[in-house]
Amino acid sequence: MDDGNSDFYCDFVLNDKIKVNIIKETDMVLAFFHTKPSWAFHVVIVPKTHISNITELKDLAIIEEIFKIAQEIINNNNLKAINYRIITNGGGFQDSKHLHFHLVSGDKL
Repeated sequence: MDDGNSDFYCDFVLNDKIKVNIIKETDMVLAFFHTKPSWAFHVVIVPKTHISNITELKDLAIIEEIFKIAQEIINNNNLKAINYRIITNGGGFQDSKHLHFHLVSGDKL
């Protein structure tokens, strides 16, 4: 049962307990294809250090790195010619209590 503190990214992805298809990795950030996509193109971008949610973010360099990677993925996949969204959730909308962003494009599955 989810105790409200579940952290899928620290517990599984960043500890290599679940293998993911990595698109881009830096010292601070990991971007990979979602393990259970909801969109035709669905990437998750996470900071490698644990940050519960956007209100807990102190180091703005992480956000800069996340958006640089998002720009790179958008450009490399020609998403600006199609469509795309960058989504983050908080509070009750946030399933995993680790700051993360969804970069999605195409049809919803």
